[in-house]
Amino acid sequence: MAGIEVLGGNEWIVVRAKGHYNVRATHRSTFEVTKDNYLTPRGDCIVGIEASAAAKDLPDWFKEAARRGAAILAVLCSGGVCDAVAGRGDPRMTFTDERRMVFRRSNYVAPDTVMIKASKAARDLRRDLVERLRAGNSLLLLLTVIDEV
Repeated sequence: MAGIEVLGGNEWIVVRAKGHYNVRATHRSTFEVTKDNYLTPRGDCIVGIEASAAAKDLPDWFKEAARRGAAILAVLCSGGVCDAVAGRGDPRMTFTDERRMVFRRSNYVAPDTVMIKASKAARDLRRDLVERLRAGNSLLLLLTVIDEV
C-alpha cells in the first residue's frame, strides 16, 4: 500500500497531495484528488494533485466497510484550515481506479468513486481552505469509515 499511512490501527487513512494555482473547486457535485502532476483550469472538481494514493490503493478494510454501505468521513486540511465531508459507501464500488479518488454528492458509482451521498462538493468546501490550496499549500486528506453497529 504505497502512499498510504494508517493512524490508530485501522482507524484513519492519511493521503497527502499538493495544491495548485489552478485549484478552483467550483464543481457542483464532486471533488477529486488525483495522482496526476498537473491541473488545468477545466479541472474544477480537483482539489489536490500528486496524491500519494488513488482509489485502488485504499486498504481492504476500508473498501470492505464501504461496500457494506458504511458511513465515510473525509477531513481535508491545508495551511491550518480543515473542512469535513460525510457520505456513504455502496456495494457497487470497485475501487479500481489507479489515478484518482472522487467524492460524489450523487449515487453515481464509477471505478474512482470512494464516497457517494457526500455532504459537500468542491464548491461547498471552505473558501479559505481552497485559497490555501490555490496558493500551492499541501493537502492532507484523512479518511475513515464508521461501520453500522
